[in-house]
Amino acid sequence: MSLVEGIRSIVEDQARAHGFSRVTLLRLEIGRFAGVEKPALAFAFDVVMKGSPAEGARLEIIDLPGQALCYDCMKLVEIADRLAPCPLCDGGRLIPEGGDEMRIRNMEVL
Repeated sequence: MSLVEGIRSIVEDQARAHGFSRVTLLRLEIGRFAGVEKPALAFAFDVVMKGSPAEGARLEIIDLPGQALCYDCMKLVEIADRLAPCPLCDGGRLIPEGGDEMRIRNMEVL
């Protein structure tokens, strides 16, 4: 719920700054390791956005992959979980480089 309240705050700030009154679509990028329960977020979105410029807006969630730098082969690779071995060399020395983010990609507004 608090994540969506933060999104609402951003939407309201942007509406004031740019003079729009309604959001019809909000695209949200969520990384694989962000720890966000997407069904719960989607439910909370509808509830929290009531009375805001984004009331009734469609929420589109874009999944971002987990990424890590493998110190064995020195490649940036996509991984399914944080403890997975490198899919290229099977090395185990990986440092996560992406997949824990959550951000608004863009909004369609009126």
